[in-house]
Amino acid sequence: MRPLRLLIADDHEIFRAGLRWLLELEPGWTVVAEAADGREAVAKAAETHPGVAVMDIGMPVMNGLEAAREIIEKDPRTKIVMLTVHDSDSMIHKVLGCGARGYVFKTDAARDLVNAVKAMQGDNTFFTGKVAEIILNDFARDQSRAYGADSPVGRLTARQREITQLLAEGRSTKEVASLLELSVKTAETHRANIMRRLSCHSVAELVRYAVRNQIIEA
Repeated sequence: MRPLRLLIADDHEIFRAGLRWLLELEPGWTVVAEAADGREAVAKAAETHPGVAVMDIGMPVMNGLEAAREIIEKDPRTKIVMLTVHDSDSMIHKVLGCGARGYVFKTDAARDLVNAVKAMQGDNTFFTGKVAEIILNDFARDQSRAYGADSPVGRLTARQREITQLLAEGRSTKEVASLLELSVKTAETHRANIMRRLSCHSVAELVRYAVRNQIIEA
């Protein structure tokens, strides 16, 4: 794996220390900053520009959801993995809505966190098992008019549907370019056009569209 700069944000010092030890066991991974609350996390991210930020949801001053939004707004290159003890549908939707690419239960951190961060490195997503099941089940039964058969989102071109499938399957833009024999710039343009046409603001929302329209299976 290539070198990776990490930020850890959690209001429990002992837990942060455990996460730091776990992550820095990986060759080339360095924790460049720690934060005890959301506002500090935003400031530290602006200073250190981490590739991945591992963040608790329930932090004081500013919660992890709001902090994640600000971090991504300031630097979209930073990928967010949220740590939480919550598994409710509403919390899962809030995490996805803030732009996080990973969702790991604190109780599963020892098992799943390293894999989640590796997924972020590969420009993919990572959701702990139960979360992935809830997401896909919810997406499959979603009746939002934004994804109705008569709306513009139901009229993608064949090439756009092909690219949508690859992106929804977790392929990076570079992988899409390689598979379809396109330049990376062209693939990025296609991706931007698709996201804009579908009014998608995250990969999770793109998966939602793909499942709802049988481009991929739930």
